[in-house]
Amino acid sequence: MHFIKSFIDFLSAPTISFTLLTVAFPFIFPPTDWFDKKNRQLGLYKLWTNKGALYIFTAITLFFIIGYFDTEFNKTMTKPDNIPIILMIYSMIFVIWLGMKKSYINDERIDNGEKPVEWNDPEDKVLVWPDLVYIELIALIIFMVGLIIWSILIGAPLEEPANPAATPNPSKAPWYFLGLQEMLVYFDPWIAGIIFPIFIIVGMMAIPYMDINKKGEGYYSFKERRVGYFIFMYGWMVLWVFLIVVGTFFRGPNWNFFGPFEWWDPHKLVPLTNVNLSEYVWVKLLNKGLPINIFAREAVGFVAVIGYLFVMPILLAKTKLKHLFDHYGPVRYATIMLFGLTMFALPIKMYLRWMFNLKYIIAIPEWFFNI
Repeated sequence: MHFIKSFIDFLSAPTISFTLLTVAFPFIFPPTDWFDKKNRQLGLYKLWTNKGALYIFTAITLFFIIGYFDTEFNKTMTKPDNIPIILMIYSMIFVIWLGMKKSYINDERIDNGEKPVEWNDPEDKVLVWPDLVYIELIALIIFMVGLIIWSILIGAPLEEPANPAATPNPSKAPWYFLGLQEMLVYFDPWIAGIIFPIFIIVGMMAIPYMDINKKGEGYYSFKERRVGYFIFMYGWMVLWVFLIVVGTFFRGPNWNFFGPFEWWDPHKLVPLTNVNLSEYVWVKLLNKGLPINIFAREAVGFVAVIGYLFVMPILLAKTKLKHLFDHYGPVRYATIMLFGLTMFALPIKMYLRWMFNLKYIIAIPEWFFNI
């Protein structure tokens, strides 16, 4: 058991777990024919069967059972604040499994020339009253009963009054903001706390206007919109839910990484030497001092950011993504690229920090402008 816990602690290090998730993701949710072929060869499509669900939920439940009887993990796992995280993990996995199962069934039916399971005669209508209202009323009652039982069995996560002489360590945001708090490790507050949330909200609102694929509307289907499915699921599961899990279970005192079964040592020190890109270029590469002129000092950073956000989409529109540009048109293409590149800037910055201790690509503290 000690070996199993140590192995889980090793894998849970974000540098490893995030990499494993990123590498495995296109094989689980294949965005191209090549990945779909590998998915079939590895038998990963069986995850979306009843037997696959049994394996998935058994593995998750065993993990939490082992954690419940572990002295260290039990402290984190049983905190009233963290109960929603456990429920979120189960509910998220369930709805993904159910959606993918229905999608694979419909894809097979469509390949065989049949209608999707959800297809119905346009003349066969369901009325809002009483059919839909009754369903919503029953769901509301069940949800309220669940909340009442929850409030009776689990105490509210209230702590003592704020004491300026005693700062909690670690000091964590509410669980639904832990993803943003984790982003603060890699970006300035104006990006992690303002720009990213705005892009997330506006991006979600823009999806119906950007999506002109008429296939897969009104019924479950993965094959007919697998690229969009892959991008959305990666952004939601890996770049949001995973960061919440990391902030809940893997961040301890001084915001250091700890395995789920590892003791949270408040005296743990991890030496980090964060270096800006301008320092890498001028000091380490050119062996010179930083220029006084801000634009000269950060020239490489400006070139990198402008090239990534503005030049690369133009080059891709003329080469690899020409079909996408022709299909969506310049406005939709530019919008999709802006949101997509902004989303993938997060994992890029995470790896730059982990591999090179890179703090800022553009660092202008004089103007409070850092990227």
